[in-house]
Amino acid sequence: MIGLRTLRAVAMTAATLGGLSGALVGLLTEQGRRARVAIGVLEHLWPAPDGVYLDDGGDPVRLAVLGDSMAVGVGVTHPSQMPGVLLAEALAEEAGRPVRLSTYAVSGSTTRDLVPQVDAAVRDAPQVALIIIGANDVTSRMGTAASARLLAEQVRRLRAIGCGVVVGTCPDLGTVRPIAQPLRAIGHRYSVRLAAAQTVAVRQAGGVPVSLGNLLAPEFMARHADMFSSDRFHPSAAGYEAAAGVLLAPLCQVAGLWAGWSSPSAPIRSAAALAMRPSRVSAWLQKRHV
Repeated sequence: MIGLRTLRAVAMTAATLGGLSGALVGLLTEQGRRARVAIGVLEHLWPAPDGVYLDDGGDPVRLAVLGDSMAVGVGVTHPSQMPGVLLAEALAEEAGRPVRLSTYAVSGSTTRDLVPQVDAAVRDAPQVALIIIGANDVTSRMGTAASARLLAEQVRRLRAIGCGVVVGTCPDLGTVRPIAQPLRAIGHRYSVRLAAAQTVAVRQAGGVPVSLGNLLAPEFMARHADMFSSDRFHPSAAGYEAAAGVLLAPLCQVAGLWAGWSSPSAPIRSAAALAMRPSRVSAWLQKRHV
């Protein structure tokens, strides 16, 4: 998701773009400092488990994974739990043929960093590509319009070689509990705004957007102990499994496996997620400071 060094940038972005008072800026900066202390350090950072999955000797579907730490799978305790592996195995089962997984994603990437990733991917001519990007754009203070435009350019490059593209849009930073309110609410607002811009841009570029924030945030909020890893910041194996669950269908669609597929309105919610009441902090900030 986002790098620890960038938490303070969320507060400064709010000050620059949101018209917040000096006292509130100080509060947000202090909350960023406390969040850095509260967030743990991961013991395992696994290398990308690239290769052919369900190999039967046949011609594999070529799957490329690009983006940031959520695309990489930072936070899992075993490589088999990484989203690329989960999706490669599931895609192979749906296709009835092997899938070759190639990971170009780099933890900490912003949309600007997609350019060299797409350069490398295009040389390998993938048939299907998954991009997960956006959280670091929020915390690095990149404008939503510029971020969405850059993303669209990279989607078009992949589409130009005949590659089907699915984009998991910016996750909801309001689900990260070590970030206290109201800083967490501000992160929520900016991530939602970016995800909306990404959705429009990706569709116009010929890709299929998947709103990770809208689809996953209720479960991450309600079951944070299960859905986040030990650092309380990146998803856990259960969190990545949930993400893979909403990404598989559109990947099958762009791979030509599920003709006529249409996106469901929302995934099945747990009882804990259904019991959650919406926070009033975002509405308070909207009314008081914008």
